[in-house]
Amino acid sequence: MADYYTLLTNAGIAYETACKAAGVPIKLSQISVGDGGGAVYNPAATDTALKREVWRGPLNALFQDEKNPSWLLAEVTIPPEVGGWYVREAGLWTDTGILYAIVKYPESFKPVLATSGSGKEFYIRSIFETSNASLVTLLIDDTVVKATRAWVAGYVADELAKLDSKQSVRVATTTNIVLSGAQAIDGVAVVAGDRVLVKAQSLARDNGIYVVANGVWTRSKDADASVKVTSGLIVSVEEGALLADTIWQLVTDGSIVLGTTALSFQNITKGFAPLNSPVLTNPTANTAPQFDNSKALATTEFVARALGNFRGGTGISASRTLTGDDLGKRLELAAGVTVAMPATSSVPDGAAMLISAGPQSTSSRVTVAEGDQLAMNNLAVTVPYTLSPGGDFIAIREANVWRCHSGSETLRTSPLFAASLLANGYQKLPSGLIIQMASISTAANGLGTITHPIAFPTTKLKVIVSVAGNSGTYAVTWDDINDAAGTPLTTTRVRTTLGGAVSTANVQAIIIGC
Repeated sequence: MADYYTLLTNAGIAYETACKAAGVPIKLSQISVGDGGGAVYNPAATDTALKREVWRGPLNALFQDEKNPSWLLAEVTIPPEVGGWYVREAGLWTDTGILYAIVKYPESFKPVLATSGSGKEFYIRSIFETSNASLVTLLIDDTVVKATRAWVAGYVADELAKLDSKQSVRVATTTNIVLSGAQAIDGVAVVAGDRVLVKAQSLARDNGIYVVANGVWTRSKDADASVKVTSGLIVSVEEGALLADTIWQLVTDGSIVLGTTALSFQNITKGFAPLNSPVLTNPTANTAPQFDNSKALATTEFVARALGNFRGGTGISASRTLTGDDLGKRLELAAGVTVAMPATSSVPDGAAMLISAGPQSTSSRVTVAEGDQLAMNNLAVTVPYTLSPGGDFIAIREANVWRCHSGSETLRTSPLFAASLLANGYQKLPSGLIIQMASISTAANGLGTITHPIAFPTTKLKVIVSVAGNSGTYAVTWDDINDAAGTPLTTTRVRTTLGGAVSTANVQAIIIGC
């Protein structure tokens, strides 16, 4: 047997057995020291008390050994105001007064200032083995117990390890690695003792903060238990070709079981900006829905769309009903395709799209849902509406009407360009000018009155006449004697002659007015 030792007493073993059978913990509360009756002796398992107890007090700490979990370490500090005797024995007591373990202690004198001329705190640590250390608990009175420096340092370290902000790491991984041995990570050769943020493992449960070793790596002391690894954990990276001076946050939510829960880290380096005049580098955000008019922030994508920029173009080769997904696009209809506009009740006011026909198409058509209208130049048109080759328009939803603006189709159907493409027809121009075409057969006296296809609103400017379909040398003139310029606005008189004599003839005229 060793010179100095700790034994579980027979009474202590019996107590432990009873506790296990009852499923209750073994509760240790006090430690006592004695002078062995004035001499060193060998304590035995049969002992139920110290030979001569000189002091008893509460345990400072009781914990498992890090390397041998079946060992328990008991600690106590004897205050400086007691003493004047030797310590040769010690005992650990249960809360029921049973001597659980007895210690043979190296003979040491405990001075007391009042009688010895000096005083000191006296620290005792006892190590003993039990069959199940996890069943042993410490009953402690925090108002009287004193803490050793080692205990305080350990306690503070454990509490700091539970904080989300961790000690920085040298590097962070960018790919899956083998958690063993020295190696190069992000361009940096790591060596034993370096801290590494492992964040890209194929099995995300293996992610975390590790300490490099020549053999198998271990998790760092501040991140080696579930209680120390919680959502929001933050760690800075010192070096690396890609990740130097970055900050990473654990974004795995909920309860975490280290080694089981998949851990996900996110780079938050550029997630912060000064509150006073912040400068953000390439920030991004979600783009609000197309017709959102709330106070949400607008991305450049949302602004570009709101300013009328189209978000794409689509060729349509088969007839179908358009949907909300087609809004904001340029749609080109193939020949023979008929599209139905979305029901106005299904889209908000202001929804728009550009519709065009293929350059050679004469059979691309647009129709609307029942109860809706298609309007060109604010006038309802008959549907299905057939576009001219290459024709186009922008349709904008307003109430139950798809109002068509811009594009060649609105010009073609505009009253400013109204026309009648007949032998006796007309063409209006936006300037107000009207060009009319008409024909008539003059009477035997050479006179004839041409009725205009439409009346001129203001005046008649020019008449150009000719004879068609008659042989001989004819002359035809605008009879401005009997038809003064500008009047009448609905008719024009002409006179024809043959060889200087009046004669009947077929006359064609172009009349220009406004």
